[in-house]
Amino acid sequence: MSGYYPYGGAQAPVPPPPEHKGSVALRAVLIVAAIAGVATVVAGLLIVLRSPAEYGLQSSRDSLDLQAQPKSTAQQEQAYFQAPANVPPPLPQINPAPPMLPSTPVRIVIKRLGVNAPIKSVGLRKNGTIEVPPPDNPNLVGWYRNMSTPGEAGPAVLLGHVDTRTRPAVFARLKEIRNGDTIEVKRQDKTTAVFTVGGVEQANKKTFPTQRVYGGQQNAQLHLITCSGTYDRTTGHYTDNLIVYATMTSSYRS
Repeated sequence: MSGYYPYGGAQAPVPPPPEHKGSVALRAVLIVAAIAGVATVVAGLLIVLRSPAEYGLQSSRDSLDLQAQPKSTAQQEQAYFQAPANVPPPLPQINPAPPMLPSTPVRIVIKRLGVNAPIKSVGLRKNGTIEVPPPDNPNLVGWYRNMSTPGEAGPAVLLGHVDTRTRPAVFARLKEIRNGDTIEVKRQDKTTAVFTVGGVEQANKKTFPTQRVYGGQQNAQLHLITCSGTYDRTTGHYTDNLIVYATMTSSYRS
């Protein structure tokens, strides 16, 4: 019957070879044992993961909530000084030094901000506002000569640009200054007056704190002024001023 194919002429699949009954029983036992072993391992892992410290698996370094991590020094922000215009300037947490005799300022140095700039005397414009240094010399600072000299009793006022039409200017980083920072002003008499920052204020130009900036003071103060806020393309000016209040806390011979 070699020419006979059942199932309508299609060749039947070849069945597997018959197994011995003993082999079948042994395989069943091995399968059951394997399943039981896997279940035991899984159960053990669950117990260890629930109490890692008891099994020496806890990390030696506690994780920190990202929101709880302190900011770096560069990220820390200082709140601006805010007060009515007739309130005196903020003072640093250090005793003021005795005022010196008048002497024309020649250079300002703010080491932390990378400022090292010459100073030029400026007066008043015809419209009554203070002159500013020429924009073609962005590293130049103006000293308002109708006020005190830096180191002399009273407020000395220095002005500088924050930028020009093409690049940053001398006070571009002034917004980064912080309470406790020091500012050095080198004077014509070969002395250097060292001022300590006591506060920083951002004021709208329409509500400029005139009394606080220009009002008389018994100790030697330094007030730095530059532009801040939003640049108005219509007027070509910034909306605000940034004002740094500093008090002389020491001096030395240059």
